[in-house]
Amino acid sequence: MAHVDLQGCRIDCSSSRSNCGFSAAGRALGSPVATISRKVALLEASLGVRLLVRTTRHVALTEGGQRYYAACSRVIDALRDADEDVTGEYQQPKGDLVMTAPIGFGQQHLQPVVHEFLRAYAQVNVHLQLADRVLPLVEEHVDCALRIGILADSSLVAREVGAIRVVVCAAPAYLEARGTPKDLAALAVHDCISWTGLGPPGSWAMTSREGGSPVVRQVPVRVRASTTTPESALQAAIAGLGLVQATSYQVAPHLASGRLVPVLTAYDGEPLPVSLVHPGKRLIPLKLRALLDFAAPRLQQRLAEVETLMRAVAAPTD
Repeated sequence: MAHVDLQGCRIDCSSSRSNCGFSAAGRALGSPVATISRKVALLEASLGVRLLVRTTRHVALTEGGQRYYAACSRVIDALRDADEDVTGEYQQPKGDLVMTAPIGFGQQHLQPVVHEFLRAYAQVNVHLQLADRVLPLVEEHVDCALRIGILADSSLVAREVGAIRVVVCAAPAYLEARGTPKDLAALAVHDCISWTGLGPPGSWAMTSREGGSPVVRQVPVRVRASTTTPESALQAAIAGLGLVQATSYQVAPHLASGRLVPVLTAYDGEPLPVSLVHPGKRLIPLKLRALLDFAAPRLQQRLAEVETLMRAVAAPTD
């Protein structure tokens, strides 16, 4: 979704109704739509660049408009930091925080920690955006994100809180009926369950450690059932429909209950770091520092418990 700021007023450029974005800005600023439209035209004329594409049904940022918006957002954030410094947000934890995380991990591990944080800090409000996509922090005005995997954006400040692994497991009843696979070649004769986002259809990424350094290879699998979420795939595995591949934190509750057991543990994926990240700033608001200091040790403990469980239930014959 694209937006543009006019004097602190956000215009929604994704609307399907004519001029509704400009109308919203006009209401917020107390100015007629014609005035808002004229100011945009003057800005475009001053820059010599077209910022918005306007039709009778749609308002959208051009490529130049997107770059201009991103640059202005950084300036606005700097001004907001200055205001917050003067008004006391850097003197005590208070105000609003926006945080993002993957849906599954956020629901299972981050959300309970955020609930504890809110009880401990009555003057801080948290808006938790759970999404299985990487949100750009500056552009989306996100204060903090939980990221899984190697970080691509080196401009972010990261605090690692643990690691997860990708594992394979199955229901005891399935293994009793079909046998336990001992090597990657055995996957060819087993039923497998896949879910969207796991990887290329019809294959699993497995890690071979023969000969020293771990090597990741795509192994063909016979998919008997596929679904859109890992939770649904795990339920299919619990029902005895086949092997399933998922992350250690996703399978941990089912391993603890005995509904699933791990297999092929010698081929588990390499650890993927889990980090709390935020945009690098000279001044960090106390509300954000409080959240990081509160959440980091609790997430570390939760991920350590997952890893301890994974080691305890690992099949000794693998």
